[in-house]
Amino acid sequence: MSVEIVLVPHTHWDREWYEPFQRFRLRLVALLDEVIETMEREPGYHFTLDGQLACVDDYLEVRPENRERLAALVRSGRLAVGPWQILLDEFLCSGENIVRNLELGLSRADKLGGAMEVGYLPDMFGHTAQMPQILRRAGLEHACVYRGVPSKVVTDAFAWVAPDGSAVRTQYLPEGGYGNGVDLIHGAGKLEERAEAFARRMRPWHGPEGALLAMYGTDHSAPVAGLPELVASMGSRMDTLSGYIAAFDPSVHGLPRVEGELRSHARANILPGVISVRAHVKQAMGRAERMVERYAEPLAALWGEDWPARFLDMAWWRLVDASGHDSVTGCGVDETAQQVAARIAEAEHLGQAVRDMVTTRLSAAVPSDGVLVVNPTPTVRRGVVLTQVAGQDPLAGPDGPLHTQTLEYEPTLLLDEEMDPELAFSFIHGPELYGQHITAWTVDDGVLTFTVAKHSDKVFGTADIAAAATGVTRVRILAEPRRTVAALVEVPALGHTSLRPVPWEPGLVPATGIAPARAEGQTLDNGLLRVEVADDGTLTLTSPDGLTVTGAGRIVDGGDAGDTYNYAPPTGDRLVSEPVVVEVSPVWSGPLVAAFDIRRTYLWPATEPEPMTGADHARIPQLAAPDPGRGTTTVETVVETRVELRAGEPFVRLRVEFDNRVNDHRVRLHIPLPIEATSSYAEGQFAVVERGLSAEGGCGETPLPTYPASAWVAAGGVAALLEHVTEYEIADQELALTLLRSVGFLSRNRNALRPEPAGPQIPTPAAQSRGLRSVSLALMPYSGDWSEIPAAAETFRHDLLAVAGTGTGTLPAPETGLSVTGPGVVMTSLRRRDDWKELRVVNYASADTTATIEGTFTEVRQADLRGRPGPALPVTPGRVALPLGPWEIATIQFR
Repeated sequence: MSVEIVLVPHTHWDREWYEPFQRFRLRLVALLDEVIETMEREPGYHFTLDGQLACVDDYLEVRPENRERLAALVRSGRLAVGPWQILLDEFLCSGENIVRNLELGLSRADKLGGAMEVGYLPDMFGHTAQMPQILRRAGLEHACVYRGVPSKVVTDAFAWVAPDGSAVRTQYLPEGGYGNGVDLIHGAGKLEERAEAFARRMRPWHGPEGALLAMYGTDHSAPVAGLPELVASMGSRMDTLSGYIAAFDPSVHGLPRVEGELRSHARANILPGVISVRAHVKQAMGRAERMVERYAEPLAALWGEDWPARFLDMAWWRLVDASGHDSVTGCGVDETAQQVAARIAEAEHLGQAVRDMVTTRLSAAVPSDGVLVVNPTPTVRRGVVLTQVAGQDPLAGPDGPLHTQTLEYEPTLLLDEEMDPELAFSFIHGPELYGQHITAWTVDDGVLTFTVAKHSDKVFGTADIAAAATGVTRVRILAEPRRTVAALVEVPALGHTSLRPVPWEPGLVPATGIAPARAEGQTLDNGLLRVEVADDGTLTLTSPDGLTVTGAGRIVDGGDAGDTYNYAPPTGDRLVSEPVVVEVSPVWSGPLVAAFDIRRTYLWPATEPEPMTGADHARIPQLAAPDPGRGTTTVETVVETRVELRAGEPFVRLRVEFDNRVNDHRVRLHIPLPIEATSSYAEGQFAVVERGLSAEGGCGETPLPTYPASAWVAAGGVAALLEHVTEYEIADQELALTLLRSVGFLSRNRNALRPEPAGPQIPTPAAQSRGLRSVSLALMPYSGDWSEIPAAAETFRHDLLAVAGTGTGTLPAPETGLSVTGPGVVMTSLRRRDDWKELRVVNYASADTTATIEGTFTEVRQADLRGRPGPALPVTPGRVALPLGPWEIATIQFR
């Protein structure tokens, strides 16, 4: 008689959530102590440790003496660990973060005896389109999912297909997700009756033949003693998840196909409000990922000396840890959010340290009055760099004069006060005074005057100065004249150039071929885009072909009676979109940078919740928290927007800032679409996903069509270029970007748009995100398809890097690091691996293309996503042509 039910005991371990990490770890250690003891005592016991190595690492840091005991269980095949380092949120981190997560988990699991050969994704709030390709290119042929599966799936297995055509056999967990087998052991009635009921419920999903999967476990659950005997008594067997799935052919032939991302609300809640809550954490994550992925690693790989492996490993550990599905999401208690933010900040600091180590080495070849300019993008970049220089002379690069524009001057008078000179001497630390170097000093008519500069080779003794300072009653400190300038430079691909102030004849003007940016009246224009400021503070954008976006940048404030998981409108919501005062001020007039500041004053309603007694507060976990409402009291809020247009850029940069002094509300920036849209396109995690204007519902959660976008989102002829993952919606033919969502509870027992709690009802006052909020983005009209947007997003998201020179002599010649070109080709990673450099690219197109890679190398080979080498590629010295299929992710290694 065949076994009808396979029971998979497991735990779903939220590393941090409604308690901070260390409090949960205390419980984890007790749980894994019990798991090890139970499995050693009962040889028939199997256990699946939630698909993430973080559980193991967190345990062994406390119980290092148990490493071999745990590894023995893994080697026996009874304890399944990995393949992930942590169970991530797939939409709130970069595609590269996903790859490093899987790489870490697989490599660490191998050291314990081997990873579970299943891409286990049990509780993520939806799944990214390229996940099947990521799994396949890491050597995994099976996945297992719960949330996000569309209603057309009516079987417990389907073929999940990535945009490139890669497919994995995917085990779906219907009828209860990762806890669908709990009632088998703990339900009412006899064990045999419960088994029969389970089989009746699951058999329609599975088909008439074969064993049924029963996931026995839930959040933070421990094993039950004597379970093997109970399972045997109902004619079933116990196994790990990988043991159950190994019985199935990985071929997807004959299985129903599901293509692309899984974000349907039909079968389970996907809790989309996590995209926009605690937006500052998402902002920090995007900034830290870019620092490590696109500055620290590539610069160290190409221009560094010894590879700073440990520093970069520490940065990635923190980024991967922060990507947890209850971490970067912001749907935990305030203490958890604080820990996550600190982790992300440390990752960024580590990336900055590596970046600065490399640029310090490069800047030593640039004279001290000059500036090193580094290009973090893999194509030749001609654009505007902002930097500081001394004096008033024009700027030149190694090849001659540069177009420049002075933006502002630094103060030159740093101190002018009556004081005892002895006090002034205490300000001097070696050659340094007020953060600069002393270049000269004088005593004249009782006044001691120091002259300081950023760089100087001169050394002065305080004893000499003191001897001359007799009778001094006043001290002045004068700094050399310095200014912030914009310079139009050309920088080689992933390479560097330099500039310095150089006198030349006034009539000598460098040729550019780029139209200047100009500000006239309330209009900005650079030949590629015209931006007009309307009386209400919104913008009209006009492209050279006449495409016009009218009313862009409208700010809309509305109430939010939801929680960290789901937005919900309050009863009697009031939207505020009209400012009471609008002021427009010129900032820069060109020719490289033209800008206005728009200051709009709004009256945002304050919340007026129903009154609660002291006893009510004590019973918050049991009560339905009061609707915060939208009161009649208003708070004057000033929204300041810097509107900036640079020469050569087809987009306008916006920086929106305001002080949030209101609770329980949502602030969105609206851009009317110039062309009627039936869908949107959003970049993220190695793909560009097309989405409709609605979302599929079915499970009870209201299917709001709010979606995540990483680098950019486009619809109806206008694109928004983004610095971090941002929630957007196409609402009434407008692109609405969420700038802020303020809420006060982790989960509400009663949420108007979600019928059941998503977690405990715990107050989260920090999730109101009070204080200064600053968001940078750019708007770009486009005609036709979106193919020109990725290159614009590369420019917007990766500024040229300017570093002060520290050397002597003349400007060094520009140098190229590595060039990566080709239609649709985007670089996502460049690092060193052993004595090879490793490059990852993706084809952002639905057609075949070729990536042309040029640099100083003679050997090239393919590799998988784990870095394991593949076949050699034909190469001419310094050049390789890499064919890419549609949406293909490819990794090569070269030296």
